[in-house]
Amino acid sequence: MTPSIAPLRNVAALIGLIERVQTRAFGLPGMATFYGPSGWGKTTAVTVAANEYQAHVVQVKDCWTPTYFAQAVLREIGLPPVRGVAGMVDAIGAQLARTDRPLIIDDAQYLLRKRMIELARDIYESCQAPIILVGEEKLPQDLTRWENIHNRQLAWEPALACNISDAQKLALIYAAGIDVADDLLGAIVDASGGSIRRVAINLAHAREIAQGRGRRLADMELWGNRIFETGQPPAVRRVEEYRAPRTRETVVPLAPEGKAVRA
Repeated sequence: MTPSIAPLRNVAALIGLIERVQTRAFGLPGMATFYGPSGWGKTTAVTVAANEYQAHVVQVKDCWTPTYFAQAVLREIGLPPVRGVAGMVDAIGAQLARTDRPLIIDDAQYLLRKRMIELARDIYESCQAPIILVGEEKLPQDLTRWENIHNRQLAWEPALACNISDAQKLALIYAAGIDVADDLLGAIVDASGGSIRRVAINLAHAREIAQGRGRRLADMELWGNRIFETGQPPAVRRVEEYRAPRTRETVVPLAPEGKAVRA
């Protein structure tokens, strides 16, 4: 049976971070941040870790307001509607304090754009339950603008770039039914720049090529000179490439009546 989620190193990293926060000594802060570039498998790690710890997960969107953020957390933890942001924060804090279940806030960089990050602090102060922020690479640096949140972080855990070990696990999902040779797997990892998403795209492409050729093994010979998905945009083509080639025409002048003219 083909697995749906690969047990990658970032899964273990996030689980370890939550465990560290949940078992912290009395008096230590209970917030932590898991950060890394887009496409490095953070959200996948969140899915697995949430199941492991029965954590509540809220994925923030750029269009959210502070009110909508509080409503989203309220819905996630299963509470009925409460009027007013302050009332919602109190209700959320009381519920998390009773259950001590972690709250994972994915795409937390969007909290910083509309000062919603202060609501996350208010929720933490109301419950002292583990709150894990998951976001992009610059999240730790951006959080320095809020010292009262920055100093409540117990740990900062960076997401790990995809390596050969991770790629082998991803191949079981995205290249199911074929074998991916070590030379092609290594080239895919190098070209993908650490992005798990790009590794998955390249593995799926290798599978398409192999199955289209009726091959069981995908290697560099089969891949040939095809371009890997690297995250770089395609090169801009010249306008001349879109134009049909012009043929040279021979112009024959008109001859006076009754006389022939050679072309």
